[in-house]
Amino acid sequence: MHIPKMFAEEVPRMGNGVTAAIGLFLVKLMGWRFEGEFPKEKKLMVALAPHTSNWDFIVAMPFILALKVKVSYMMKKEAFIWPFKSLFVWLGGIPIDRKAPTNVVQQVTSAFKENDKMWVAITPEGTRKRVAKWQSGFLRIAYLANVPIMLVAWDFPNKCICLDSLYQPTGNLEADMREIQRRFSKYQGCHPQNQTPFIED
Repeated sequence: MHIPKMFAEEVPRMGNGVTAAIGLFLVKLMGWRFEGEFPKEKKLMVALAPHTSNWDFIVAMPFILALKVKVSYMMKKEAFIWPFKSLFVWLGGIPIDRKAPTNVVQQVTSAFKENDKMWVAITPEGTRKRVAKWQSGFLRIAYLANVPIMLVAWDFPNKCICLDSLYQPTGNLEADMREIQRRFSKYQGCHPQNQTPFIED
């Protein structure tokens, strides 16, 4: 099982040798593999697709442990109370005010600007069910924060988590979304019937 080298000075880190060993054991137990190399970026938006099942995160978490990388995620701010607040912050949780959903983009953009190192993960579909349209919030955040987007795919037929490519958003939401969906279209999720189909021009 090949786990790529991480760039300790450039990547947000979490965990230790014990948690990494546990993660590596679980990865081997599942029989999955990892393909690709991490970019030397302190700040990234991580787009994960195709998201079609709860199994997606069950598969992803051992890799995160094995790599000792800290990947932040959005949580409602009400969850950040004692005694869980410190744990959620350590795990990468970003408190979001759901009463101001139109301001979520600005909240995460501000978090990027306030941290020297931060990788934020999001699933563009926003749900495990089939959707007609992906949510564009991650594109707005990446563009406003001036950070690239790392495309990470679940490829269930090949039991592989693939680092596909980096994408620098242009601000043209329609064009950016179409290119990102095109790059993800070659992968198949756990339940392919739930994937949003990509139609070539």
